[in-house]
Amino acid sequence: MSIRDLVETCLSNIRNPDGEGARAFTTVYDDAAREHADFLDKTNAVAGAELPLAGMTISIKDLFDIAGEPTLAGSRVLKEAAPAAEDAEIVQRLRKAGAIIIGKTNMTEFAFSGLGLNPHYGTPASPWQRDKRRIPGGSSSGAGISVADNMAAAAIGTDTGGSIRIPAAICGLVGFKPTASTVPQNGMLPLSRSFDSIGPIARDVDTSATIYSVLAGQRPMPLDTIDPSTITLAVVTNSVLEQLDGPVATAYETALSRLSAAGIRLIDVAPPVPNGHAGHSIHGGIIVAEAYAWHEKLFTKSSHSYDPRVASRIAHGRRVSPADYRNLQDERSHLVRQWEIETQMADAVIMPTIPIVPPIIAEANEDANYNRLDRLVLRNPTIGNLVDGCSITLPCHDTSDAPAGLMLIARGGRDRELLAIAKMLEGILPHATA
Repeated sequence: MSIRDLVETCLSNIRNPDGEGARAFTTVYDDAAREHADFLDKTNAVAGAELPLAGMTISIKDLFDIAGEPTLAGSRVLKEAAPAAEDAEIVQRLRKAGAIIIGKTNMTEFAFSGLGLNPHYGTPASPWQRDKRRIPGGSSSGAGISVADNMAAAAIGTDTGGSIRIPAAICGLVGFKPTASTVPQNGMLPLSRSFDSIGPIARDVDTSATIYSVLAGQRPMPLDTIDPSTITLAVVTNSVLEQLDGPVATAYETALSRLSAAGIRLIDVAPPVPNGHAGHSIHGGIIVAEAYAWHEKLFTKSSHSYDPRVASRIAHGRRVSPADYRNLQDERSHLVRQWEIETQMADAVIMPTIPIVPPIIAEANEDANYNRLDRLVLRNPTIGNLVDGCSITLPCHDTSDAPAGLMLIARGGRDRELLAIAKMLEGILPHATA
């Protein structure tokens, strides 16, 4: 197939009236994508050192600037905002590497939930049991669906407490949250500068690694081949295993058995960090304080136009005093050091990405369920952000089963090592999509 043919396939899937494209995308760059594809075909571009992403269709979360248009962040209140003067830095890097930006994807308003619901632009449904319309995971909801439904080869999301890994796990995909400092955030609308990270959602680890290298300004290189017998993984056994749905528990235990049988050394650990991170999470602490600081002027004028649940969370940031904020940052620094000491005997720690199968959208949208479910899906992934590490989720379920993700977290700065371990695990775990 020509690159133009691949682009047309993606665009056809997006425009399919029976599909999720209208809810997964907020903007589609039909003409620009076709023009870029024709140029690449005309020049016989192939993926290589100069253009590592040549012809790859990539969707970007609607948190990133595209020159000439406002960045909406899943909101209505920014529709009249000034257009961006230039593309976000990561968008510039993607284009330079030969990627074709197919469109901007829908998201939880201002990235402030892990469920993926959006009352303004609609909520795309998970590919698993689509007729029942289950949540896509968030906040990068459209990003995961765009890859799962072959509307893009890969997607770029952001991850403040799991917003790449949650939709990836629900959609049966690979989601990588890099060490935050390795990918520039210029031209990205923030949620929490202390926790935000930018990374890819893709179908396999190799693709994720190549895209990550481009985002980080590194030369893409093949991942190291790893002997399973040289790897030690720490199995976290405390609060991260609470309230597991049956299918998730079964898939997780089966995955651990496969890893052990392959020769990987598994050791049980129970670090206190997972049990004490709630004060820093997306429901409080540092994140809400930093969110309110960014939103304060806009929120004062237009809070009535926000998703009420997002508005409620942002409003909590008023309660965090400067002294509270400094104390929370000091406590977080202590937790990072504590985590690194307690996990230094292992190459990475592992746990279920999220403890539940994706609930039905209508049920998740009920006031009685919303906060409880949101806390559950964010609980485990947020640990990777809190400890300033790198983290990845891999599908670990069989094709006919409910989606389940196996999450790895490594210490900050060990992104390439974690990706190499993940690629090795990819050959051991089931190859399944949701």
